[in-house]
Order: sequence, then C-alpha cells, then structure tokens
Amino acid sequence: MYSSHFGMIEKPFSIAPDPKFLYMSELHREALAHLLYGIKSDGGFVMLTGEVGTGKTTVCRCLLEQIPDDVDVAFVLNPKVTATELLATICDELDIIYPEGNTSIKIFVDRINDYLLKAHAAGRKTVLIIDEAQNLSADVLEQIRLLTNLETNTRKLLQIIMVGQPELNDLLEFRELRQLAQRVTARYHIGPLAKNEVEDYITHRLAIAGFREKIFPPAAITRIYNLSGGIPRLINILCDRALLGSYVQGQRQVNKQILNKAAREIMGVRSDEEKKTGKWLIAALIIIFASATFTGAYYFTGPERPFSGIVNGILTRKKVTVENPAPVLTSEEITPEPPTPESPTPESPTPESILPKPEDNLDWLNSPSEQNNKIEAYKVLFKKWGLTYAAQNPNNACDQALRQKIMCLAKRGSLGNVRHLNRPAILSLTDKQGQEFFAPLTALGETTATFEIKDEKITISTRTLELIWHGTFIILWRFPPEYHQEIHPGSSGPVITWLATKFAEIDGINSDSGKPNELSGQLLDRLRRFQLSEGLLADGIIGPETIIHLNNVTDHNLPTLIKKQKDT
Repeated sequence: MYSSHFGMIEKPFSIAPDPKFLYMSELHREALAHLLYGIKSDGGFVMLTGEVGTGKTTVCRCLLEQIPDDVDVAFVLNPKVTATELLATICDELDIIYPEGNTSIKIFVDRINDYLLKAHAAGRKTVLIIDEAQNLSADVLEQIRLLTNLETNTRKLLQIIMVGQPELNDLLEFRELRQLAQRVTARYHIGPLAKNEVEDYITHRLAIAGFREKIFPPAAITRIYNLSGGIPRLINILCDRALLGSYVQGQRQVNKQILNKAAREIMGVRSDEEKKTGKWLIAALIIIFASATFTGAYYFTGPERPFSGIVNGILTRKKVTVENPAPVLTSEEITPEPPTPESPTPESPTPESILPKPEDNLDWLNSPSEQNNKIEAYKVLFKKWGLTYAAQNPNNACDQALRQKIMCLAKRGSLGNVRHLNRPAILSLTDKQGQEFFAPLTALGETTATFEIKDEKITISTRTLELIWHGTFIILWRFPPEYHQEIHPGSSGPVITWLATKFAEIDGINSDSGKPNELSGQLLDRLRRFQLSEGLLADGIIGPETIIHLNNVTDHNLPTLIKKQKDT
C-alpha cells in the first residue's frame, strides 16, 4: 500500500525471513561463520541461540544459500514431533525411501545409516539443521544423539546444527541429557542490535527495497531503538506500521507523532503525555480510595487509629524511582533477581550480595584515570608488536600504529571471537567503581586469561572475565601493501597479487608462475574455500579478519594469544 507512495519496489520491513534483507551485523556475521564452521567440522553438535526475533531463522536461510556443492542438508522446521516423526522428516528431506506407513525406528535408522555411508563413500557430507530446537522433547533429543553414533572408523557421518531460543541451553542442563550436552562442539548466541546498528539496519532494508531517502530522522531512530530493544523483528513491525502511518497522513518522513501512534497500535506503548495523564488519574483514584478508607476506619474505631502504623510506614518508606530500562546490548550471562521473601528480614541484601561473585582477586582492576590505564594498555600492545608508542594521548594510538604499517581493529563479541582472531587485545572491563578499565590481554588458555598490568602478569579464570568484560575489544593487525579498505570480487591491484602469493605459499606451489591480477575465477573460489575452512563468512571479500587468518597460517612470527604446542 505505502510502497508506491514512497517509490519502493517492495515492502522493506516484512517479518518473513528473506535472506536478501539480512543485515549482517557483527553478531550475525559471527553467527553465520559459526554455522559454516559447523558444516565443515566432523561430527558433534553446533548450537545457535537467540531471543525471539533476533534473526536466527534468517541466518539459517542465508546459510542454505552458501552450502557447498558437496553437502546435503536436511532442514527441520517443525520440531514438535515424536522421535519416529523426526526420523521420517529426515528421510523425506534427504529423499530416502522407506516403506509407506512405517513406524519402526530401526527401519528408519537403518535407511539413514545406509544413506550416510553411501554419501561418505561419494565424498559428500550430510548436515541436519533443526530450527526452534527448544521445542524438542527429551525423547527426540536422545534419538538425535543416537544418530551421531552413526560413524566410520575415522569420522562421524552426520553433522547436526540446532537453532533455538535460550531455553535450549536450559534444556541441555538436565542430567538425562548430559551426554548430548557433552557433544556440543560450538555455541553462539545472537543478541540484539546495538544502538548504532539500528540505523544501519533500517537504511539497509530500505535500500534493498529501492529507497534511499532519509525517512527516519535521528530522533525516530533513537525512539525505535528504545521501543524495540534492538530486536530486528520488533524494528520491522514498528517501521512497517510507521511507514503506513506516514502514507495515510501524506508525509514523506516519519515524525514523533506517527511513531508513537504506531507503537501504541502494535505494542500498547503510550506517549509521555498519555503516561503523565494516566499517572495523575491513578494517583487521584488512590488518594480518593485511601481517604475514604481512612475516614471509615476512623469513624468506626475512634481515636485508636488502627491504620496509623501503615500510614507511618508509607511515609517513611524510601522513594523508588523507576526508569525505562536500557536495551541489552550483549548476550552474556544475566543473573536473575532473587525472589522477594515472603516475610521481612532484619537486613535487606545489598546490591553487591545479589550480583555473582568473581572467583578471582580483582584488586588490580583499579586505576585513578581511564586515560592513564588506556595508555598503559596500548604500551603493552605496541610492545608485543615491536612498535614504538609515544604515550601522550590514547586517542591517537591507532594513527601511530598506521604510520608503522599496522592497523587497529575494534570489535564487539564473545571470548570465542577473541580466541578465533588470536591476537593480543585490549579489553574494556568494569572496575570495582563501575568505571571502564582497559586491560591488555596477552595470553588465553582454555579456562584462563592472562593480562599484563604494570609489568606484572595476572591470570584469572575466563568465568570471572565474562563477569567484568563489556564484550568490546581492540586488536592490532598487519595489512598487505596498498590495502586501504575491503577488496570485493572483481577488484584488481597489488592486494590481489599478495593474496595469490599467500595461497601459493599455503598450497605449496610455485608462486612465480602466472599470478592472477583480478579477484575472480579460481582465485575467488580459493578465497571462499579458505574463508569457509577458517570459520569465516565465505563472501569472497578481502577484509581484516580474512587477512588476519591468512597471516595466522603464513606468518608464525606474529604475536598471538594462544601458543602452539611444540611437537615432542
């Protein structure tokens, strides 16, 4: 309806999981990379979780468009089935023939096993993807686990990817499912979009729909973020209704009134003016009711005033201010508030007693100046790279690095992302006063993390680190000659020559024989295979992460977080 009004080729904010509209935020790129990693790995389970509407199914659809030619996929969309029905669905997805009306689990499993063995002999892989996996029953999950027992002497025959809401993690914590939980080889959680990503998300979807004007002003973007909490599905619903409202009013831009009306219609959210009116009305009703009650009590009991204790309690109770909660920006562990006790206790717990307690001593996590500890952190990072750092202003550290042929890369993600890049990093932590503290991470083990603070190495558990880390970090990386920005397929230049040389080195072939000068054909295919093998998004784009992983493979003198085991 409004598409023609704005000159769009289609509606930009449909809630259907159309891969072409997928906005690849940092979290979505990482999620897709994890799924691609799951496809290339041998056996086990890969889990992708996220709240309702964060884009899990859309990522899966995007994954299906990038499936390698030698991979067969069974995609289960309706997990509310019995174990027998699930096996039948897998057979249907893989075109496995079975007797009509069969209800025997053994027959299904035997047919699936025969199929997997033949696929393996033909050099093909088979992947089972289950969406909405939090709805799986315990019996079905156990049957899925048993399917992973189908194997040869060297590898599992079936790779399983489970996609679901956070309740899936809770489900696997049950004791009877511990064997399944132990087979999960990779987990990733998609969180909501950050505030700065919401505008990019909206602009991206409008551009795909053929519209490039500024239809949502900054104030509207902020309001959408606050209303949606960064959840893409809610953003879509809000924007769709707001565009409809603009069309009805003959406007070319979404204003505050239109957006508030849209929020009220679909979410029951009232404007500030309506909230104030409602609060005054409720307050007036409470006063009238309290006055009538108090007057009646006084009339029947006289001077004893039985409600005096209650009134005094209300008058002396501390005032509580409730603010609109800020949307969650990261997807790390959240500790729920304890239930309110049934009877009052002499001392109420302080906020500190409610929060999870770090298991390590964090006395080092303290600095009189945020700028000073950031300077110290950069000193450590530059030293690891053998660079010169003039400790004056931390804001020009990246400029100093660039002059020495090194770039900064700032990211937001999980500890798994830091581990994957494998570079010393500056992490943004929270100190005891709740202030930001920048700490240089110089080593990372399976369960420990080591920082260098004032020439002292401090090791804490990764569990403690997750409690004090914001999820943001900065690393340094070495870029190729003449590299200034991402290189897309079809490009040519010195970076393409550098890439061809790197692959020649990796593949052990003569690099002097005919280097391609364009990112296309065999070189582009080789790049995508490399990205897939490294758990990256196989988009054929030469960006920072692809270059970092190429350097990891070809240059063993670079500083890393994880030390390689020496051969014995």
